[in-house]
Amino acid sequence: MTVQEQSNPKNAWRLETPGAEGWPRSARPGAPNKYFMVSADCHVTESLEVFAGVEPQYRERIPHVETRDDGAQLLITEGNRPQMVRRPESVGTVQPQQTFEKAEHNRDPRTRMEDEDLLRVAGGKSVEQRLVDQAADGIDVEIVFPTTGLLCWATPDTVFAQAMCTAWNRWAHEQVGEHMQGPTPRILPMACIAAGAQAEAMAEIEWAASNGYRGVCLGNAPTYGPTEPGKLQYNDPSFEPMWSLIEQTGMAITFHVSTGKDPRAVGGRGGAIINYVCHSMETTIEPLVQMITSGVFERHPDLHAGLVESGIGFVPWLLETMDHAYRAHHFWVRPVIPDLPSEYFRRNCFATFQEDHAGLAGVERDGLVENMLWANDYPHHEGVWPHSAEAIERMMGHLSDESRAKILGLNAARIFGLTVPS
Repeated sequence: MTVQEQSNPKNAWRLETPGAEGWPRSARPGAPNKYFMVSADCHVTESLEVFAGVEPQYRERIPHVETRDDGAQLLITEGNRPQMVRRPESVGTVQPQQTFEKAEHNRDPRTRMEDEDLLRVAGGKSVEQRLVDQAADGIDVEIVFPTTGLLCWATPDTVFAQAMCTAWNRWAHEQVGEHMQGPTPRILPMACIAAGAQAEAMAEIEWAASNGYRGVCLGNAPTYGPTEPGKLQYNDPSFEPMWSLIEQTGMAITFHVSTGKDPRAVGGRGGAIINYVCHSMETTIEPLVQMITSGVFERHPDLHAGLVESGIGFVPWLLETMDHAYRAHHFWVRPVIPDLPSEYFRRNCFATFQEDHAGLAGVERDGLVENMLWANDYPHHEGVWPHSAEAIERMMGHLSDESRAKILGLNAARIFGLTVPS
């Protein structure tokens, strides 16, 4: 057992690898024959100060932390229930210990973190740090999304949401603008857009396109919160000018997890896994299905849109299910798009993943190699940083060298307009 495995036993699985014997190229940093690698989903670790740039009329409403008399601290937003960020000093863990749990499981999460977990908590807080960390992980270019800034969408007031998105976009440009330049930039943040505020969103898309952004991140619903009859959706004809504008700019559309409604829908036993699987990951599916089946890609064949951080294992099921409904419900379907829904996905759409053996198992068989984008999700815990090479070797040994090259970087280069160094 290595020193790393001894000091971080709960993270030892991250070091497992069958190796890469027989591979003509490598995912290892510093290798002379390394793949061109684009991490299609990374994050900044920004503070709530990122919202300080909103217009004065909104400053009393931005996400903030309130401290109670008992010492507890709560994160307050307009669209989510209060989130406890520090428990009262008199309270240990939220749930009582179960008989099948070990004593160590009944401690505060921070005290259960190993050194490597704490390394991820500390990551992504400065540009200089992320450049060093990503180079050490073999990353040539990273596509970047918010962390705290995901709260931009956490309000049913779409104009206010766009004001927060605009503040985040200006902050991101100020932070990494110099690294967004050139044919092969190092850092590419996605411009946050609150699509429900259509006029404001259009103006911000134009600003983003003229300031080096190569993609936008739309909320998983135009208006934050539960789906309700009559609520604006992405299949509404009023979005046509937005699709046309984004197509003209050449920017890609992304839908990131946890941006359509509060993902913390279930409390209590199993909530951490329930909310991750059922209420965070799955919210990316609906907006893309709405775009496909309402004919957006038929009318805008040069538009690209993708799902970020929700994995790829569900994609074969999604395509089969859309096609089945298209055929079986032929008498209900309107508009009748000329091609099967799956064909639009293959031509216009993509999905990112970190570690997804199920999704990669049949990716060549299903003809989906060019739709998949790998990411290390730096510096988040569900990502594979700082052991990306080991994860890639675990997942991609059955793929051809050409498929690996596309998934690791060439697909992202095509979608985001990157020049691949010779």
